[in-house]
Amino acid sequence: MWWVYAILSAFFASLTAIFAKVGITGVNSNLATAIRSVIILLVAWGIVFARSEYKGIPALSRHNLIYIAISGVATGLSWIFYFKALQIGKVTQVAPVDKLSVALTIVLSVLFLGESLTLKTAIGALLIIAGTVLLIFE
Repeated sequence: MWWVYAILSAFFASLTAIFAKVGITGVNSNLATAIRSVIILLVAWGIVFARSEYKGIPALSRHNLIYIAISGVATGLSWIFYFKALQIGKVTQVAPVDKLSVALTIVLSVLFLGESLTLKTAIGALLIIAGTVLLIFE
């Protein structure tokens, strides 16, 4: 079932690139990112309240909060750089290069989380890296 959510994530991420490119025309990319962040905040908290998931807040440990906060900082920086890249580049180049994060995540998960690296996964990561290089230097 996880793959259904992953496919939905990919679908909405692709829409994000298209809508963002149209939306940031003539707009400062940082301002656009801030506006987008407010919308995401409202949607996320709306879902949490609609499903009464806010009741889980007291169960969060300090460890959970620290790493969720660090993840939030990384997400914010990713969005800021993504919107800036979209503003000055082509969606057909920026979006695939952004997906280099897949290969980087594979490497980092092996280094920091101790996940195993299969030959199939390594080849996939190398192909993503090769494709990214091709798109950057077309």
